[in-house]
Amino acid sequence: MYKAIIDANTYIAILEPRHAQELFALINSSRESIGKWLAFPTSTKEIQDTRNFIQRSLNRLAANDGYWAGIWYKGQIAGSIGFLYIDWGNKKTELGYWLGKEFEGLGLATKACACLIEHTFSDLQLHKVEIHVAPKNFKSKAIPERLGFTREGMIRDYELLNGEYHDRVIYGLLESEWEGMNK
Repeated sequence: MYKAIIDANTYIAILEPRHAQELFALINSSRESIGKWLAFPTSTKEIQDTRNFIQRSLNRLAANDGYWAGIWYKGQIAGSIGFLYIDWGNKKTELGYWLGKEFEGLGLATKACACLIEHTFSDLQLHKVEIHVAPKNFKSKAIPERLGFTREGMIRDYELLNGEYHDRVIYGLLESEWEGMNK
């Protein structure tokens, strides 16, 4: 999957070096809202950091071990979504996603997740997809819940972020569950 059309206004495409400036500007404009739940804004201080991230993502794509894509809405990059890894031996993966502040509440992350979930099961032929979310990140938690994931548990003090430990709720979705909901 290099580009997937979601609807008339929205698509997902693999991040490429030419997207670095636009992606960095989005991160910069939403640094506080993204950084509340994710660590990468702290380490993304200049455009070169974004270029390096995109190159690492392309290397992972080439190694068949996940990738990140941009989410575009009405011609603007709105956020990013990706496979954090692909565990081919156990046929599973984990999705991560974030949106710029001005693009929240439009259903973009839910649509993008549904698109990648379909890709996970139809094209990659994996068995399971997980999403890990901070329990107090209610907007992000709503996405796997809306898409039919099962809450499988919580990892306590999973990540130290902004001087505070955050738990992670683990959501899982099996291929058979997705197929059952989408018949």
